[in-house]
Amino acid sequence: MPIELKMPALSPTMEEGTLAKWLVKEGDTVNSGDILAEIETDKATMEFEAVDEGTVAKILVPEGAEGVKVGQPIALIAGEGEDVSDAASASPSPPAGEGGAAKQAPGEGAEKPAPPPEKTAPGPVVPSPQPSPARGEGERVKASPLARRIAEEKGIDLSSVQGSGPGGRIVKTDVEGAPLRQAQGERVQVGAPAERVEARAPGSTEIPHETLKLSNMRKTIARRLSEAKQTVPHIYLTVDINLDALLKLRGELNKGLEARGVKLSVNDLLVKTLAMALVEVPECNVSFAGDQLIHYKRADISVAVSIPGGLITPIVANADGKSVSAIAREVHELAARAREGKLQPHEYEGGTASLSNMGMYGIKQFEAIINPPQGMIMAIGAGEKRPYVINDSLQIATVMSATGSFDHRAIDGTDGAKLMQAFKRLVENPLGMLA
Repeated sequence: MPIELKMPALSPTMEEGTLAKWLVKEGDTVNSGDILAEIETDKATMEFEAVDEGTVAKILVPEGAEGVKVGQPIALIAGEGEDVSDAASASPSPPAGEGGAAKQAPGEGAEKPAPPPEKTAPGPVVPSPQPSPARGEGERVKASPLARRIAEEKGIDLSSVQGSGPGGRIVKTDVEGAPLRQAQGERVQVGAPAERVEARAPGSTEIPHETLKLSNMRKTIARRLSEAKQTVPHIYLTVDINLDALLKLRGELNKGLEARGVKLSVNDLLVKTLAMALVEVPECNVSFAGDQLIHYKRADISVAVSIPGGLITPIVANADGKSVSAIAREVHELAARAREGKLQPHEYEGGTASLSNMGMYGIKQFEAIINPPQGMIMAIGAGEKRPYVINDSLQIATVMSATGSFDHRAIDGTDGAKLMQAFKRLVENPLGMLA
């Protein structure tokens, strides 16, 4: 029997992925540890290594295929002494779920299989999937649970969709793209090319535009931020901070670190500051977990990094215990690999709090959305020259607005205020970070 290569789960939350690129072809010999493919998850593009040895007999999923379920066979490997042609002709085990032969668990949306056509010869007759005929009024629509969910989200009338699954059952691919065609009063045709769909901009039918398919990352960002904003009660607290002392210290440190090839950014110093403030005010270094509150013993700071197609938050672990030069090197390396899509799951999953800095874009102040299950995120605005009272006299100082977003289920307003005070004090007296 050939060895089945299955879509791996490259992170604890991964349910499907995109087979971005094959690095082998049919007929190639592979050894344990060889890189077989690049797989795009919702956060990064990762390499898939071979575990078994053999010859690639058949590639089942072409590169570029999206929505490949975890556990779905993607290739067949002929083992030692096995004929490659025999292995290539073997039938892979069907994945559980859409269109597969795996039995569906009883429950909502479960459908009885359609009866087979009349047999003309001994043995089972397996009909080829055919589009279902037009349904009569009041006839029950057969559709998979996933197709029903997508249809409900998109407002699709399933009675006008033709199914390509067994017995005319409507599956996921049948409802994708359907709303646009239905909006024009057309019947949805299975397999109709996407380029034939004339997309309509919401609120207008005349504005020139183009539609772009969402990447896995963008879908995940949309889902997680929607859930966070809808389910996490945010409280926002803002302070104005004098940056002059921090900027002066940064200049002095960079002169001393120049020989080591290290250059500190303001953001590096703020990562350290937030970590120390969280240790000082541990009531804010928490996560809400239903009937439990998780108190963290160290500060792991997620740093928001903009990358093509979305945003990712690599983590500086134990930031409160690291020097600012070590944080600078780590942030630089993590950000570079994030933009290349080469981060490993443990480098962006977790963290106890986040820091998002939009000051480099001239944004004066903003309120960031918490990244669950974390309990807070610090939003950093631009440092700018402003009138500022120093020693009871009005002077000009470089002032930055920082806004903390707190999960009010886990963090009281007074504790959030204490964290903002600690953050402000540490920034305005930065030598404390070096002690």
